[in-house]
Amino acid sequence: MGGIVIIGAGQAGASLAAKLRALGYDGDVTMIGEEPAPPYQRPPLSKGYLLGDMELERLYLRAPAFWEEHRITLKLGAAVTAIDRTAKTVRVNGETISYDQLALTTGSRPRRLPASVGGDLKGVYTVRTLADVDAMAPEFEAGRKLLIVGGGYIGLEAAAVGAKLGLSVTLIEMAPRILQRVAAPETSDYFRKTHADHGVTILENTGLDRLTGEGRVSGAVLSDGREIAVDFVIVGVGITPLTILAEEAGLEIDNGIRTDEFGRTSDPAIWAAGDCASFPHQGGRIRLESVGNAIDQAEIVAENMLGAEKPYAAKPWFWSDQYDVKLQIAGLNTGYDRIVTRGEGASVSFWYYKGDKLLAIDSMNDARAYMIGKRLIEAGKSPDPAVIADPASDLKALLK
Repeated sequence: MGGIVIIGAGQAGASLAAKLRALGYDGDVTMIGEEPAPPYQRPPLSKGYLLGDMELERLYLRAPAFWEEHRITLKLGAAVTAIDRTAKTVRVNGETISYDQLALTTGSRPRRLPASVGGDLKGVYTVRTLADVDAMAPEFEAGRKLLIVGGGYIGLEAAAVGAKLGLSVTLIEMAPRILQRVAAPETSDYFRKTHADHGVTILENTGLDRLTGEGRVSGAVLSDGREIAVDFVIVGVGITPLTILAEEAGLEIDNGIRTDEFGRTSDPAIWAAGDCASFPHQGGRIRLESVGNAIDQAEIVAENMLGAEKPYAAKPWFWSDQYDVKLQIAGLNTGYDRIVTRGEGASVSFWYYKGDKLLAIDSMNDARAYMIGKRLIEAGKSPDPAVIADPASDLKALLK
């Protein structure tokens, strides 16, 4: 067959395939995905879809007819078992498919609790795929007891859904505070209060010793020795990039599949994008887990597969919906030494500075601050923190 083969049918894979056609590529494009569903959005799984506010069809990234109309062959429910770099082939469901160029958009998988602490009991879930959420949805009945392990965004979003549907929700976080790995204490405080106001019990500095139950989870023993009854458990303790195919094929791995600034791996005929790929950034190397990165990086890779030689310059942005709070994040806060607060109450933003340099912004229910902060960061502008902190100042004037 030849042409371009894409392994992974998530946001990055779908964006790459569509971009190839938009750029006029006329060769064969084959996209292979392990899940039976066509490419869909993941973020709404732990929000609107789990709540029942979003129908399945609205999750799909493209109408089903799009793929056929654009001559993109979808092989779904199909697991690639091997890549032969010498022969330029991939093995999938007993079939050998040849490629001229290969793109790895394999994404990531959630970390699970080990069986030794009850991770294999029925009623213990992770949030990553459509099948994951469909399996747990019947558990969300008012009055039932939900334990969430992990105080990152996935855990907090699941807690919000549980609370809105009338469940008794307890969330435990091993670290001293929720969101410790990704956000400032001010953002942690905001969401701790938000969840407390909705009846969620948050236990920080508290780990899980083990889950208990005969075949199905019925309780949990926490690290401080207390025991609680639970009806089901959601585990949100991070994700790991899916690199096994790349490793077995002998590609370089470095916190994901190692790529250069163009998205090319250590094999010039193989590219990578999305959650699974690490890439050069500001003199270092990072891997981003976000929709924005999956789209932008995949589209740059598509251009470079066709010869553009265009470096990928990441412009990180993220979001989270919890209750009536819209959190929007721009930039990366790594290395910040100062937080500047603008606004108060439900509508507030936290601006991350390192010295005089603006690094990032967390904005809660303030889309205007987010959009201006994002543009400032992308333009390399760092306004006077005193201006940011002054609620009477005109943020838009900072863009001039």
